[in-house]
Amino acid sequence: MSSRWPDWTSRALRGLSSVPNGCGLVLAALPLLLKGAGMLGPEAYLIAPGGYLAGFIAGGLLFGFPVLGKKPWEAELSELGFDDNGDARQVIDTALRGIRSLVMHNPDQRLSNILQQRVLGLCDQLEGLLIQWEGSKGTLSLEEEFHARHLAGAYLPQALKTYLSIPKNFASERLLENGRTAHDTLVLALDDLSAKVGQLADDLAGQDAQAFLTHSRFLDEKFGTRKQALR
Repeated sequence: MSSRWPDWTSRALRGLSSVPNGCGLVLAALPLLLKGAGMLGPEAYLIAPGGYLAGFIAGGLLFGFPVLGKKPWEAELSELGFDDNGDARQVIDTALRGIRSLVMHNPDQRLSNILQQRVLGLCDQLEGLLIQWEGSKGTLSLEEEFHARHLAGAYLPQALKTYLSIPKNFASERLLENGRTAHDTLVLALDDLSAKVGQLADDLAGQDAQAFLTHSRFLDEKFGTRKQALR
């Protein structure tokens, strides 16, 4: 039970700090101030709740009502928890399904078309790597397997989580210390992840090519056909 307190505290603070709540409190305070000044009688106590309700509704219509529960993208991101147990390829496959669902749904339209294309393209690359890995005679080193697992299960979900925690306008307009917006910074980060996936795919392809060449040499030595061409 105690583990739920931080969530409720966050929701309460979100509601208390909202613009509609501030507008409601201002209008609720007016009749009480007038009563204190002797301009209203006991009816001020009846007017105050109505003033709060009117202010809250007006503030909500003008500036948006507070969202006390999790935002849609927060709820979906919470399903992308990284599980480091089990087969690496199963971890990657599960993570890709969750990431694709989030990006294609794009709740609150938080991701631009460019970011959607980049993330989905990276997912396609990772899926291609997964298929290549399953059919390859090559192997990934422990370090490379670690990167492959964490690209889909940790690095990409964490990049999305941290980006989506930034207000939309801030992310697309404000320059960060690196001289770029958060949006452009994420685009570059996705490009870096894409380059790493390409490197892993090339490594597997190189091993398969070497295995093919070794087998071809074996056939050449065994049967002596096209010996010069193969060499």
